[in-house]
Amino acid sequence: MSKPLDILVIDDEKVIADAVVKACSLENYSIDVASNVTTAIEKISKKYYSIIICDIMMPDGDGFQVLNELQAKNNDSALIMMTGYSTVENAVNSLYRGALDFIPKPFTVDELLSSIYRANKYQQIKEKQKQSSRNNRKVELFYVECPTKYYRLGHSSWLFEERDGSVLIGVCDFFLATIDSVTEIEFLAPEDEIAQGISCLTINSRNERIHKIHSPVSGRIIDVNNNLKLISNLIEKDPYFEGWVYRVIPHDLGYEIKNLIPCSSDRMQSRT
Repeated sequence: MSKPLDILVIDDEKVIADAVVKACSLENYSIDVASNVTTAIEKISKKYYSIIICDIMMPDGDGFQVLNELQAKNNDSALIMMTGYSTVENAVNSLYRGALDFIPKPFTVDELLSSIYRANKYQQIKEKQKQSSRNNRKVELFYVECPTKYYRLGHSSWLFEERDGSVLIGVCDFFLATIDSVTEIEFLAPEDEIAQGISCLTINSRNERIHKIHSPVSGRIIDVNNNLKLISNLIEKDPYFEGWVYRVIPHDLGYEIKNLIPCSSDRMQSRT
């Protein structure tokens, strides 16, 4: 059995906190709980948590204060935000500012545990990168960064603007690296509407976990990449080109792109 993870749950709603604790106990994770931002920051200052699950809106503050505290202390805990649909824009902004993931309320046990699974894999990838760097050898490639002209929503999905005004969207290779092998993809259909931050694609993995992909943009789907249905590993083999998922007519790309990270900035950071 793998060593239990230290997880901090931050939520003022006891019923939500209890639900998270109960779900995590099924996987033998060790859990700590804080009912407000003040208590959470005190706990973070005294102990390192590998994963932090935090509500965005709380009586004495918000999840962004927790995010700011982590960044100020160079704390590399994987932060998962919890949010109601009324605060999805805030949740999307949290990805832009450094949160690893967010899960909507109400959430299912599968959604919660899948997000924690990805956060765990994220920490493992980071540790492997550190070990590779410490060994003074060429850093091993654990995932492929988005191409420079792309934009990404956190580490979940990417967007590329075509000359005709449509956009291609797909799944970031980093996200794919944090799940097990893809066994099935559940698509939406042409003419379906999608919204930024709302699930637009479901991936089932070999370990029977279900992973929801947050859409990077709002708009109308005009084409689905049927090659992904014919070639089972195409989305993993070539996620940024042949492995695109949807072609979309965006509703207001100029407004929503402010919540997306230019992938060119990833290249600049990797050189510093």
